[in-house]
Amino acid sequence: MAQNKLEILVIIRECSDPRPPVRLMAKGAGIRDRGLRRLVNPADLEALEHALALKDAGVAKVTAAALGPSHLDDSLRLALAMGVERAIRIWDGGLDGGDAVADAHLWQRLFSILRPDLILTGNRLLDCGCDPAPALAAARQGLGCVSAALSLQVNTPQVEILRKGDRGARQKILARLPCAILCESGFKEIRYPALEAVMDALSRPIEAWGLSELGLASWEVGGSGSVLEPGEFAFPRPDPLRSSTPDPSLPAFERILALLSGGIQPREGKMHFLPPEEVADNLLQIFHNEGLLPEARP
Repeated sequence: MAQNKLEILVIIRECSDPRPPVRLMAKGAGIRDRGLRRLVNPADLEALEHALALKDAGVAKVTAAALGPSHLDDSLRLALAMGVERAIRIWDGGLDGGDAVADAHLWQRLFSILRPDLILTGNRLLDCGCDPAPALAAARQGLGCVSAALSLQVNTPQVEILRKGDRGARQKILARLPCAILCESGFKEIRYPALEAVMDALSRPIEAWGLSELGLASWEVGGSGSVLEPGEFAFPRPDPLRSSTPDPSLPAFERILALLSGGIQPREGKMHFLPPEEVADNLLQIFHNEGLLPEARP
């Protein structure tokens, strides 16, 4: 680890705005890129804000990294305008079509080269939900990973994390550095960069790393290094609706009610007035008949 200041790596990912309507691709399962409004993942911006707060306190240096084509430079320039010292974009022609396992291989290789003390990114993506690649990369690197983080406080060589639990609970965790932290969104106000910082970020360099810089072969990443492969695509089979034919001997009004009910018969309610012991025995017998309880052994 760094002797004086923490080396923090923030993973920046791009997502599409889920609010406008989208158009599906003609083949397979996918969304057309044309016309999509792209933005920086909000949870990643909050992770960046946590890192910049440590930088403002004078205890950290922050590097932002993104995986994707050249349009991700806009997201990295936003990070530079907010206060990041270094920006790295990873991309190569053979990286297209990779799944989370292949992306985790890339991130793990970057971790092993940069050796950051703290890795921060968002817990979820705005458009497609969970992205397991950062957690998988941390596991491959042998680092601890804490999800759903709300706040953090660094006390070298540990970091105290307040994370979101089930049903609104809060949990405090101590993790040893180096480690990875996945931050929740909606709990920290994100800063707005000044106009001078935005203009300065336009001229600052963004490092472009390919497979040669990472020391990886093309068959290890992208579609060749993926574990999950797309299968066959087809339209879902329509669920046939069964129409019920009412009894012709019934009066017209009852036949109309039978048609409106769709053939669903109301459950018959039975009232049993028995002693408590006999009611309990009958309930146990019903549970045994329905397979909810194992048969009693003799």
